[in-house]
Amino acid sequence: MHSLTGTTKLIMMINASIAAMLGFDTRFLVLIVFVSVFLSISSKIELSKLKVVLWFIFVLMILNNIMIFVFAPQYGTEIYGTSTPLWHLTNRYTFTAEQLFYQLNVTLKYFAVLPVALLFIVTTSPSEFASSLNRIGVPYRASYSVALALRYIPDVQREYREISQAQQARGIDTSKDVSFGTRVKNSASILFPLLLSSLERIETISTAMELRGFGKHKTRTWYTSRPLLARDWVAIALSVALLALAAWLISVNGGRFYNPFI
Repeated sequence: MHSLTGTTKLIMMINASIAAMLGFDTRFLVLIVFVSVFLSISSKIELSKLKVVLWFIFVLMILNNIMIFVFAPQYGTEIYGTSTPLWHLTNRYTFTAEQLFYQLNVTLKYFAVLPVALLFIVTTSPSEFASSLNRIGVPYRASYSVALALRYIPDVQREYREISQAQQARGIDTSKDVSFGTRVKNSASILFPLLLSSLERIETISTAMELRGFGKHKTRTWYTSRPLLARDWVAIALSVALLALAAWLISVNGGRFYNPFI
């Protein structure tokens, strides 16, 4: 994965995401999860650096499943046309095998798309990502804006830590030793200077780009752009085949849903 071009990895991520989102065939989703996890392990991604992102997505996944059951507890029954009660709560809320199977597929979609997306982000530099976007047709101004945003994230994190340490030295505590309300109020003394420094940095960068004539021409070259090699074409072909398989399964299953309850 590290040797593939950014364009190849971007196409792979898009095809894999579309393939996972197209249908609810459990067998196909398990296949994508297996491939995604295998690629992540072989690429030796350090999950410790992505702990915050993983926790956020995990919480989002749990909340999504809870909301599905709260607002549509019988949606699985409507989809698969049968009802197999497992645990009765009220007249409206009854756990059925069909509902649990549907929500299992929803959860599998997270595990199918997440590793591919994280793999692309971790193994692709911002400049290569920008050149990849431009190569598939995105205007280079927008592509370069994305690259600048990605490059700016570590700078914002570093400035936040520096401002936070400076404010703590002045006696403004944002640790767990104070109440949640106090932490929220004291955080404003960090966010406001951070906002001002960010605006100043944006002004400096935009002025520098304008002085260098950025946006004068309709096209531009990229220092990190690489030609597609044989391994890139093979990877793209496999991702296209995966997308074609997802479309074929929809026609075989007679719809987006694989029904094991028939």
